[in-house]
Amino acid sequence: MQANLSAKDALARLREGNRRFASNVRSVDSLLSQTRRAELLLSQQPFATILGCSDSRAPAEILFDVGLGELFVIRVAGNVVAPSQVGSVEFAATRFGTNLVVVMGHTACGAINATIEAIEHGGEVESRGLLDIVDRVRPAIMSVVEVGNADLEALARRAVRANVRMAVDHLRHGSRIIERLSAGDGAGGLVVVGAEYDLETGLVDFFEGAESLG
Repeated sequence: MQANLSAKDALARLREGNRRFASNVRSVDSLLSQTRRAELLLSQQPFATILGCSDSRAPAEILFDVGLGELFVIRVAGNVVAPSQVGSVEFAATRFGTNLVVVMGHTACGAINATIEAIEHGGEVESRGLLDIVDRVRPAIMSVVEVGNADLEALARRAVRANVRMAVDHLRHGSRIIERLSAGDGAGGLVVVGAEYDLETGLVDFFEGAESLG
């Protein structure tokens, strides 16, 4: 476990772990991390923050082959950004010094599909809580909807990334703390990037903002 990695080094570590996962390989450190429970009783030092979807097929610690205490993970359906998610990112950045924040969507996302259904077919949302998620995803989907679009699968793929980009932008510009800690060139400080996990291949593609980190 290593604290205060630069955003560039943290991203490299995530990429390396994901390559192992996609190749059906586990590191010894991640497998043995449960034996370090006692070390984590009084403190934690996660090297990155992941804001991901609650989907049971997309657990960040497994996808990036890390162990206990290594990631600060925030999970919510549709990886949407609400005040509680912003506050959680702020907490990790100020309390633990994490310099990398990854907003991670994934293919075949139920929240994305439910929002498309609500837009395309006027489907009713079952509860106020679900409506809040759909309403937060809706602007991203509307930005990629094409009039008369018949390929819902292609629309869903575009919508996943649009939703991630919207969430990244929200985090970057919706918090004075995050803005203060961020470095525009990625050379130091906090960096927020977007990613998409492919359920079929097991690979995570980093795209929005990751270019500045190489």
